Amino acid sequence: MGDDLADPPAPPEALPHLRYLKALVSGLAVVMGLGILAIVALLWLRLGATGPVLPPQLALPSGEVAEAVTQTATRVIVVTRAGRVLVYDPAGALQQEIKLTE
Repeated sequence: MGDDLADPPAPPEALPHLRYLKALVSGLAVVMGLGILAIVALLWLRLGATGPVLPPQLALPSGEVAEAVTQTATRVIVVTRAGRVLVYDPAGALQQEIKLTE
């Protein structure tokens, strides 16, 4: 009885499939970390960007600041911070103005 307590058994060798599983889990952790870094970088780039870019042929009325710009084949639509929707033709001539109400 005393001999069993004096010599503890040697730890068993790790099974090959457990080493493989450990490598897979470590690889998954690395890939997830890289994915989170990519998401943070994309958010930082997109949220740090300046406002919308107006086509060079458009001139907003004085005091207006563009909040959103949408362009189609026949129109350029600009929404301003003052709540106005300005519709331009592709040449840059103002076609229509709409005042948004809340």
